[in-house]
Amino acid sequence: MDISQTIATLKKEPGFHEKVGMILTHNGVARATSRAGRPVSRIEVIPDRAKIEAIRAECETLPGVFKIVVEAHSGTFAPGDDLLFIVVAGDIRENVLAALSTTLNRIKSEAVAKRETLIAS
Repeated sequence: MDISQTIATLKKEPGFHEKVGMILTHNGVARATSRAGRPVSRIEVIPDRAKIEAIRAECETLPGVFKIVVEAHSGTFAPGDDLLFIVVAGDIRENVLAALSTTLNRIKSEAVAKRETLIAS
């Protein structure tokens, strides 16, 4: 996803200027270490696209949210590769922060499977 292009497209949507005061983005990347601190050589990511769309649509109805855009990559990735983009446009900071947090946490816990390949030590 080109975040700048996505934001430019959002700004052209009817109602944007009247309803949006903040845009937040999330750009999740593959880490070189696991959560436990072990070195990772690659990560396999399998998104459930139907579930992601359902979460996106549900979270888009949260208070103050104008639009949510999600792009989840699928496949095998090296550290530093982009995995997940989320863009949330809405009215005020409290609403947009809450919507981004909810969307991200639900997608990660409900709609994405990951398998890390650890580097043997």
